[in-house]
Amino acid sequence: MATSAPAPRVREQPLGEEEATTDLKLGEFQHVPSLTLSEARLVINVVTDNRRQKQQKDLKETEVLVKSQEYLEVFARFKQKENIEAVERILSSHTDLEPFERSQLGSLCCETAEEAKTLVPSLTNKKTDMDLQELLDEVSKLRNYVE
Repeated sequence: MATSAPAPRVREQPLGEEEATTDLKLGEFQHVPSLTLSEARLVINVVTDNRRQKQQKDLKETEVLVKSQEYLEVFARFKQKENIEAVERILSSHTDLEPFERSQLGSLCCETAEEAKTLVPSLTNKKTDMDLQELLDEVSKLRNYVE
């Protein structure tokens, strides 16, 4: 007696059509402000410091919070508040870029326009290589490699 093969499981389709390719399709997050890793690090550190001071006890730090702080400590490119704010001012002045693109440029700190357009493909038709390189150079000047 032959047995029939089990029916394959049907893979659920994702709810959204979000993608960050040459055409940004971020669904409900299309025009939502986003943070660079450096900004996220700054915000989380300020909030946790304030909570520690108010409670005057040990703050219950979840594993997710600790892991997030460790990740941000490693990958945040700018550590000093003044530099983080300066990068935000520079990137915000480029109103032709989506908030997602600005936060990616501030987090990735690409060295060349080609690298930036490879990692953030939606920049391809928005900026010339020369204009993008000027922006990257301006951001790079604020980066303190000793931080």
